[in-house]
Amino acid sequence: MKKLVAAFFLISATAVWAGDFEDGAAAYNKGDFTTAATLFKKGAEQGDSAAQYNLAFMYDNGKGVLQDYAEAVRWYKLAAAQGYSEAQNNLAFMYGYGKGVLQDHAEALRWNKLAAEQGNSVAQYNLALRYYNGEGVLQDDAQANRWYKLSAEQGYSPAQHQLAWMYVHGEGVLQDYLQAHMWVNLAAVSGDKDAQKAIDVIAQGMTPQQIAKAQEMAKKCQASQFKDCE
Repeated sequence: MKKLVAAFFLISATAVWAGDFEDGAAAYNKGDFTTAATLFKKGAEQGDSAAQYNLAFMYDNGKGVLQDYAEAVRWYKLAAAQGYSEAQNNLAFMYGYGKGVLQDHAEALRWNKLAAEQGNSVAQYNLALRYYNGEGVLQDDAQANRWYKLSAEQGYSPAQHQLAWMYVHGEGVLQDYLQAHMWVNLAAVSGDKDAQKAIDVIAQGMTPQQIAKAQEMAKKCQASQFKDCE
């Protein structure tokens, strides 16, 4: 069973207090987490969703503040309620694992869907995992495949890798080694460290001609920015 993932710390100013935000971002990047947390809290208390998300992340990970999952959830909720997809995704993660809040798979699914429907690639991957594992929702390989593909088409390598195995095993989609090899190739290019091993395993069930074709498909898909991947 694959684990859900939280979004990375995101530097993205959205408010009139951009100067403070930039100073907070600079402090964070220098490793001065205490100053960063202070500046982000200033914006968060003014209602800025990006600051609320970043402050939540710092409480979540104990950077510049004492680690406090309940406080992280509080700030994630405020940002998520404003439609901030990274906060929605991380809030879903907190509910899914019961961090700072009672575990609630239904609530996790709700926030996960909101973020995924906004096009957040990490949330789309997480939603695919929920369908694949049947967490908070009926197990559904077709839905898992759908959300993996949407995430994969944004270049998210874990989704590309997982989508490849869906094609290998014919889960939620017709078995197709060409598609499998293409997607795992793209995952390797995107930086997935385990993808090269997977390429070798998948290639064992293919002819040299099929491998060559799949490699061409991968090049075409990448060149089209994932718009032509059939």
